[in-house]
Amino acid sequence: MAGELILVVDDEPNIIELARLYLEKEGFRIAEAGGGEEALRLFEELSPALIVLDIMIPEPDGWEVCRRIRARSQLPIIMLTAREDEVDKVVGLELGADDYLTKPFSPRELVARVKAVLRRTRPVSESQEVLHADDLVIDASRRRVTQGEREIDLTPREFDLLYTLALNRGIVMSRERLLERVWGYDYYGDTRTVDVHIRHMREKLGEDSSDPRYVETVWGVGYKFREGKK
Repeated sequence: MAGELILVVDDEPNIIELARLYLEKEGFRIAEAGGGEEALRLFEELSPALIVLDIMIPEPDGWEVCRRIRARSQLPIIMLTAREDEVDKVVGLELGADDYLTKPFSPRELVARVKAVLRRTRPVSESQEVLHADDLVIDASRRRVTQGEREIDLTPREFDLLYTLALNRGIVMSRERLLERVWGYDYYGDTRTVDVHIRHMREKLGEDSSDPRYVETVWGVGYKFREGKK
């Protein structure tokens, strides 16, 4: 993980410097941008491992930057919000952000979340690399999902959710457990985060949430991957 490049996008120099100080202490390399256009340019030029992206940056704003990046890449994105506003968080998740932090935040929490997101991209053991469910194939080593002849374009978090559920096929997993397993022990989110990502994942799989083929809702508890074909 050490040496990976993190792009920090914020128009507040003190936030940039705080992030740089703590991330560089952990061995990361840092690039910085103060606005949306610069962020998009550096995204193209540097191919960072992860972006820490503030919402309220000069045009285009963080939401638009996230939207443009997601149209072309599944690069992990952690969004920064200026207030504890559920709307900001939900919009960020809807656009494909992997995580979010509310300002003011602990720099140690930022480091923990960066590590947690990057950790999920590491290879798994060979015995668990490829999972099959009818016409669905989940290849963990390539982080690739196919459904018949069609490749499914999932975000990193959507992939991890699907893989975790499929790996525990038939077992009901609570939202809290999914937060712990997929987002990491150092994730401080709420359970609605899981529901938003599950909904996006189902749409990409062509799932009918009222009669799912793969991921079933267990009301009041969480989700499970179905054992048999419908």
